[in-house]
Amino acid sequence: MKHGELVKRINRIAKAQGVKAIYTEGTRHTHVRVGECRTTLPRHSDVNELTAKGILKFLEGGK
Repeated sequence: MKHGELVKRINRIAKAQGVKAIYTEGTRHTHVRVGECRTTLPRHSDVNELTAKGILKFLEGGK
């Protein structure tokens, strides 16, 4: 999955939850916070599909 597509999906999840996604740039990763959930995104142009699905599931509250 492209990094831009992952960011768009994260923004949709945040909007559905009624909160904003807060992005902070780290040294090698992007940190994102959606409500109380916090995770990191790799800063590659292509993110591994399984990694992207895991991030999205976690942010949706699936843990």
